[in-house]
Amino acid sequence: MEQEARQWVEAHVAPAGAIELVHDRPWSRVWKVPLAEDGAAWFKECAPVQAFEPALTAALHRRWPDRVVELIAHDADRAWLLLADAGTPVGAFGNAPDAWIAALPRYGELQRGEARHADEHLAAGVTDRRIRLLPVLYEDMLARDLPLDAEEIDDLRRFAPSFEEHCAALAGSVSETIEHSDLHLANVYAHEGGVRFIDWGDSAVSHPFFSLARADDEWDDRARAAYLEPWGPGLEAVLDLALPVGSFAYAFGFLRLWDHLDEVEREPYRAFLPRILRRAYERWTSAFSSTSTRRGFEPS
Repeated sequence: MEQEARQWVEAHVAPAGAIELVHDRPWSRVWKVPLAEDGAAWFKECAPVQAFEPALTAALHRRWPDRVVELIAHDADRAWLLLADAGTPVGAFGNAPDAWIAALPRYGELQRGEARHADEHLAAGVTDRRIRLLPVLYEDMLARDLPLDAEEIDDLRRFAPSFEEHCAALAGSVSETIEHSDLHLANVYAHEGGVRFIDWGDSAVSHPFFSLARADDEWDDRARAAYLEPWGPGLEAVLDLALPVGSFAYAFGFLRLWDHLDEVEREPYRAFLPRILRRAYERWTSAFSSTSTRRGFEPS
C-alpha cells in the first residue's frame, strides 16, 4: 500500500497489525486492515473503470444502512473506500435457498427506492445500460472479433432484430434503477440477523430484473417469487423475458471491463469472455426456441 493511502486509512481507523493485500484485480485492489476490537476494516482502491463505486456506495449506505455494507469513509476523487466488516458471505453456508429468500426482497426494495435517484447515479458516473441503449451495445458486440464459432456468431447476428424487439417489450415494464450486475453468493453477507450487499463496482442503471441474470441458477422458484414481492403482482412474465436479455446485458458489462484492460491484464480472464457469451447465447436459444412467448408476455 502506498504511503498516501496508508495515511488516509490511519486517519479513520487504528490498524492493529500489518495491512494485507487480499484482492488484486485490474479493476480494483482490496486490503484487509486488522482492528483491535472490531475484527477488520477493508480498504478498496478502484481503477478508473469503476471509479464511481465509492460515491455510489456512500449514497446507497446513506439511504439503506440496514442492507449496504457500512461505510467508514470514502474519497470520490481518488476512488477510495474504507468499509467496515460486512459479516459472513452467504456462500459460506452453502447455496441455501432460505438465504436468498431473505435477501432478494430486501434487494428489490432497495432497487425500487433507488429508481428516483437513477439520474443522480448516471450524473455521478454509474454505467448507463438503460434499455434504449441495449440494441446499440448488441451491435457493438457483433462488431468485435468474438471468441465464438462462426455458426454461433451467425446466430447472434440473426438474433439482433428479436433482441431489439424484446428490449422494446421490456421498456417501461418497471422503472429503471440501480442494478448490481454481479449479484452472487460472494457479494451478499449475513450480518447481525440481516443481510448486506457489497461490491457495487459493476453496477449500472438498467432494468432491475437483470440482476437475476448473473446467477439465477443459484435461485429456485421460491427465491424468484420472493424477489418479485416488492414489485407487485403480475410480473413473472417480465422476469422471464428479462433473464435472457439480462444475460446479454451482463456480457456487455464484461466487455466494458475488457476494453479497459491491456493484453497482459486480459490474460488471466481470457476464458471468461467466451464462457459469458455462450451462456447468454444458450439462454437466448432456450428462451426463444419456439415462436410462442412465455407466460403470455407479448412484445409490444
